[in-house]
Amino acid sequence: MLRSDAICELESTFVPCEFRVKWADGGWEIHQARALRRRVFCEEQQVFEGDDLDALDTQAQTLVAVSALGGMPDEVVGTVRIHAAEDGLWWGSRLAVHPAYRKHGHLGATLIRLAVCSAHARGCRLFLAHVQSQNVPLFEKLHWTALRAETLHGRPHHLMQADLASYPPCHDPLTGFVTGPRRVA
Repeated sequence: MLRSDAICELESTFVPCEFRVKWADGGWEIHQARALRRRVFCEEQQVFEGDDLDALDTQAQTLVAVSALGGMPDEVVGTVRIHAAEDGLWWGSRLAVHPAYRKHGHLGATLIRLAVCSAHARGCRLFLAHVQSQNVPLFEKLHWTALRAETLHGRPHHLMQADLASYPPCHDPLTGFVTGPRRVA
């Protein structure tokens, strides 16, 4: 993707070689994460009108997948938020990956992994999420169990639970994980 503010001209098919998935620690990361959520949930999926912000955003921790150019952070291409609802019970929500990056670097899976692993390090004993039904197979591959079907925002979802035994605690979520583009054989 050639950006109008790019210092050098990159091929239109250029894909960053790595992505860092981590807890957001800068205002620009949160700003871009919220813009990405609006793009996915308001414009693309039309789940919400105008904005998807809610009361949980004041207490939730935002996680981001940041592309890197020349080793430097470039843009937020994925996001999810997590929060503790009560002692030991954590929730994940608003998982979004930019459409241009959905086939690169396992970003959704890596965001899910950091979400659960970092909550696990902070005392999580039960991690839940309301997952859009079309995404249930991805979560099942990542060791989640569907507990029941539900309808949220007029759309089919499943209440799902992560198998914490598959998610070792991550005590350094600001560093997070690095992932790269998928290799095509």
